[in-house]
Amino acid sequence: MFTDTFDVRFYETDALKHVSNTVLVGWFESARIPIFKVFNPTLDLDNWPLILASYKVDFLQQIYLGYPVTVKTWISRLGNSSFDVYQELHQQEEVKASGITTLVHFDYVSQKSAPISEEVRAVLLSHLRET
Repeated sequence: MFTDTFDVRFYETDALKHVSNTVLVGWFESARIPIFKVFNPTLDLDNWPLILASYKVDFLQQIYLGYPVTVKTWISRLGNSSFDVYQELHQQEEVKASGITTLVHFDYVSQKSAPISEEVRAVLLSHLRET
């Protein structure tokens, strides 16, 4: 499991006095950086090996200004060239949201998916979420 903590910033709140729903997608993406580094340690955008296939976010409780949030990130499925990332957003020891993102190991030259190497697969499996 990977973890990352963010402070809620004032501008991330909305007229209803809680964090806007659009902010969570950004937090989840930022918390996936350790996974990106498994594929591309320097985060070289000229040699980017992943493409986003889909994401889904479930909003479970409201999130408020004044308390940090922690995103916990696991691998929940590992295929030949694609994998799912399961994430939970916690605030004050409670799960406030969860999400699943499907990423594909992608060759931008051929415009096709590419198999995940055994070396990368081993690292991803070490972060597998047990259900």
